[in-house]
Amino acid sequence: MRKESLDFFRDLIAAPSPSGFEAKGQHVVHDYIAASADEVTVDLHGNLIAAKNPKAAPRVMLAGHVDQIGMMIVHVTDEGYLRIQSIGGIDEAHLIGARVTVHGKKCQTRGIIGRQAIHILGGDERRRIPEIHDLWIDCGFKDKKEALSCVDIGDFVLWEAGLAELRNDLVCGPGFDDKIGAWAVIEALRLVAEKPLKCALYSVSTVQEELGLRGARTSSFGIDPVVGIAVDVTHATDYPGSSKDRQGDIKLGLGPVIERGPNINPKVFDLIVDAAKKAKIPYQIAAAPRATGTDANAMQVNRAGVAAGLISVPNRYMHSPVEVINLVDLENTAKLLAAVVSRITPATNFTPW
Repeated sequence: MRKESLDFFRDLIAAPSPSGFEAKGQHVVHDYIAASADEVTVDLHGNLIAAKNPKAAPRVMLAGHVDQIGMMIVHVTDEGYLRIQSIGGIDEAHLIGARVTVHGKKCQTRGIIGRQAIHILGGDERRRIPEIHDLWIDCGFKDKKEALSCVDIGDFVLWEAGLAELRNDLVCGPGFDDKIGAWAVIEALRLVAEKPLKCALYSVSTVQEELGLRGARTSSFGIDPVVGIAVDVTHATDYPGSSKDRQGDIKLGLGPVIERGPNINPKVFDLIVDAAKKAKIPYQIAAAPRATGTDANAMQVNRAGVAAGLISVPNRYMHSPVEVINLVDLENTAKLLAAVVSRITPATNFTPW
């Protein structure tokens, strides 16, 4: 991966972007792609839309959501502890003992999520995973007055950010779901920016996917694409405890995953597979037997219907502070998107039969 693209990835992972508060992540996206796009706009929902060759036809939309799961402050106790609720699908098991950052307009402060020591917990309590309303954040405030001088009700909280390198091109960190998708669709536009396009490309860094695919719904309605391809993460099954019988045989390092099922237009699927073969990009195939929980779902049923596709990046430990992906898989995802878009012309027919 070239240095500028890797730096963009690092900056995007470090930018706090929970659902409803995605602005910092969108600023990172804007700064990276502004020179390559013909137009960059932000709609009223907060979606960032980078367009290349926008007056052409057909319109092709690539979508990756920039929002990540997080927490929100709902109460401050008299002693200065912060009570929280989740923004998106938080697994409480990953919260106990976690280091977090409270992001407020007044200040940004570190904290930890505390729990009684194991010496004090009874037998049943030791085995029970507490619910989020049983937990609290300890920032070291001496009382409620000091806490409210720094934080407000409604401020958001995230796991401590940062990208850590593992072996064999693997990296880990929070928020890969789905900042890597936003990275891929924006990087794909950069890759095709210097080539003549025979379609209009709209790469969209969408918002509020974790709360119900909301950004993809509004942005696809505004763009009205013929084709819509989403990029998200999917569950790798190459680690202990995972189920190949239920989720397929998906491994890190073997390439992006091309999803197949009723959420996917069959001609879009064939186009993606053919583009991967012609460009010699390794890929995997996964079955998606129902409507997916991704932006491809929202785009497919937009207006009179969109020819939808879904490309996924294998991910271990999704919705945790240590999600793991392979950087080569990520880079190949952007290359595959660019190869697909370059093959779409006004004559390309996506009618299923």
